[in-house]
Amino acid sequence: MKRKICIITGSRAEYGLLKPLIEEVKQDKDLTLLLIATGMHLSSEFGLTYEEIEKDGFIISKKIDINLHSDSSIAISKSIALAISKFSETYKALKPDIVVVLGDRFEILGVTIAAFVAKIPVAHIGGGELTEGALDDSFRHSITKMSYLHFASTKEYRNRIMQLGENPKTIFNVGAIGLDGIRRSMLLSKEELEKKLSLKFNRRNLLITFHPVTLEDNTAKKQLSELLYVLDGLKDISLIFTKANADPESKVINKTITEYVRKNSEKAYVFSSMGQLNYFSTMQFVDAVVGNSSSGIIEAPASKIGTINIGDRQKGRIKAKSIIDCKPERSDIENAIRKLYSSKFQKGLKDTINFYGDGYTAVKIKDVLKNCNLENISKKKFYNLDFNGGR
Repeated sequence: MKRKICIITGSRAEYGLLKPLIEEVKQDKDLTLLLIATGMHLSSEFGLTYEEIEKDGFIISKKIDINLHSDSSIAISKSIALAISKFSETYKALKPDIVVVLGDRFEILGVTIAAFVAKIPVAHIGGGELTEGALDDSFRHSITKMSYLHFASTKEYRNRIMQLGENPKTIFNVGAIGLDGIRRSMLLSKEELEKKLSLKFNRRNLLITFHPVTLEDNTAKKQLSELLYVLDGLKDISLIFTKANADPESKVINKTITEYVRKNSEKAYVFSSMGQLNYFSTMQFVDAVVGNSSSGIIEAPASKIGTINIGDRQKGRIKAKSIIDCKPERSDIENAIRKLYSSKFQKGLKDTINFYGDGYTAVKIKDVLKNCNLENISKKKFYNLDFNGGR
């Protein structure tokens, strides 16, 4: 009997990362793909991006709506509860052999709890990482403890999963799956992008993605305003914004960006969802990814462009020399912009070393999902480390 692999996606960014793995599982004659769309994919506010999944030729086995149309902490807690309830029923109906989740978002926590209680092995992509400014950090580590297979993107992250008590035999250092999308994509030309996205590249160009720092209270608008103040003073530039994911304070970020673009339509553009191909293609023609997105940490260095990483959201991640960290204050952001466009920094970009793998992560994950022994996999023991890092 074919092994049923259930892959779950709740956001546009997550789907873009998972797409190569979805393709690998779909094409394997010994596996059955079960694909579930939830979260922002089913929200009109975020572009109903489940339609992009279907346009890519994938059959969505189930659409599960857990949105409550608010970004408050109460609404997010209720969304987690809805995910637990609705996914419990879905697992009972679909009977997957393995549930695959990626990352650290709140809906994925609910998805994982439901699978864990149902005794369905969870395979987690992206464990062991740190994002010390976000709730996601604790969500990620919680998901790790309820998972049975772990796919880490670096050796350091693999070691951290071991610190959490997971057996090294179940932890695989496979690299970051985001690089697969770049390697596999036939990236669009500048002319194709300008026509498709109705934008115009300038002498200088920045790709901007700014999310809330979810372990801080009511800082999103102030921090974004500091960034916009600096951007407003730049000349001969195109500013390409992508909207924030559904997190606390995301609505105020998206509203502020939309208003800024409306007032600066000659140089600023905003997209609820660019799609992976458009996003990676745009990276070819910008000087940097600006904001606090993981794409600036993982994918931007692979594209040999700069990153201006603002604030604490990504604090703790392994970073290439092409990443400029700065505080969410206009003076620090201005200094980062000056450094970005300095001749010394620009010359060094060609020598950027990416720490996140070779772009063949999806194949490695699929092989483990296909061949791992699932017998008694749920009966795991806490793996103790001694003070020297050994057993």
